[in-house]
Amino acid sequence: MKVSLRLFAGLHDLVGARDIVMEMPDGSRVSDLKSRLADEYPVVRPLLTTLVFAIDDEFIPLDEALHDGAEVALIPPVSGGAATAEADGGLFRLTEEALEPQEARLRELVRRDDCGAVIVFYGVVRDNAEGRKVLRLEYEAHASMALRKMREVAQEVKRRFPDVRDVGIWHRTGTLSIGEASLLVALASPHRKEGFEACLWAVDRIKEVVPVWKKEHFADGTAAWVEGHPVEVPQPAKP
Repeated sequence: MKVSLRLFAGLHDLVGARDIVMEMPDGSRVSDLKSRLADEYPVVRPLLTTLVFAIDDEFIPLDEALHDGAEVALIPPVSGGAATAEADGGLFRLTEEALEPQEARLRELVRRDDCGAVIVFYGVVRDNAEGRKVLRLEYEAHASMALRKMREVAQEVKRRFPDVRDVGIWHRTGTLSIGEASLLVALASPHRKEGFEACLWAVDRIKEVVPVWKKEHFADGTAAWVEGHPVEVPQPAKP
């Protein structure tokens, strides 16, 4: 059977392609695909311990059975260009357009008359990283999966912080200059304390599970993908 693979961030830099097709024996599982990758592309072996796999925008365990024609996304640790993509009336958005001029729209999307606090977080591109001068950042995303995970983060926020009414998440893709906003998170809450706590939790969670990667371009002419957070790997179902 044939399995199509989509590669992101440092993976496609190492392999030299964003999409590859592999012939796999019938009955193969994700673990077999992982072993095959190590054999055919030794250059990716150092990343395999933190690599997870996704089908239909959902992370899958290594014991998941593959089928002919399966499209598998290879997800490195996330460190959070494509055309603008939105979900849920604009609450969740990926775009190459500057976020700052549109922030008022996101704020109004979450604002509620019964809420006394609207919290908006800006993640901004800074000019340094670990003592090195940064010129610009480049963001890449698995767009459809990122939107789904943004929605899931918003749902988690509401479960953990029951007073929070609405949550919106926007993320930039493409090339960003120093000082530009890369991430906006907005939420509405009746009271400021829970609003600030919920916003902080949401930002941390976004960086853990939303498949967005960033590449830093330095003043010395070098560039590197930022080492991100290992993605949570689903556990196989117990018999």
